[in-house]
Amino acid sequence: MRAATIRFLFPAKNEPVKRVCNSARLGEGVLDLYRSKMGAAVSASKTIAVVRMATAVFFILFGQYKLFGSGFANGGFQEYLRGYIAGSAVSFYRPILADLVLPHAVLGYAVGAVEMFIGVSLLLGIWVRPASVLGALHMLSLTLATWWDPGHGAPVWRYFGAELDHLPLLFLFVIFFVSDAGRQWGLDGRWQK
Repeated sequence: MRAATIRFLFPAKNEPVKRVCNSARLGEGVLDLYRSKMGAAVSASKTIAVVRMATAVFFILFGQYKLFGSGFANGGFQEYLRGYIAGSAVSFYRPILADLVLPHAVLGYAVGAVEMFIGVSLLLGIWVRPASVLGALHMLSLTLATWWDPGHGAPVWRYFGAELDHLPLLFLFVIFFVSDAGRQWGLDGRWQK
């Protein structure tokens, strides 16, 4: 086997130093580095898949409450909306809630259906990207509807603190979309093969 010369630059001395190593060992080192990077990528995709499925459980619970429970779609949805319109929604979003959403009680069921679709999609890993877009828009809508909950003039951190039930989910949906989270342990991955 032929020896390869590799130059390393040590930042402490800023002087090049020659080091001789066996080319076979160099190849193994590169292969080991590649394997460790690939292992980290696989580990990250599996972690995202577990988080995707755990998030799915929450949305299935949210959706089934809204679809099959009597409280939300039969008056509860409108009560939430009135509270948002009265004070917690940002100013440009209030007319949308008051004029477009509030008059249509059936949208309470639509919210439940969207949440159920998001949950089932994330659980099965099917259509994860479209579900992630819907989920991010839903979380953005809830953030806009509840932004002023701490009250006007409160310190900025209180607004973000009050949104800790919406913003982390919004960020998860962005991660699910960007990473194409349905490829690992999901039907999206089976269809792409």
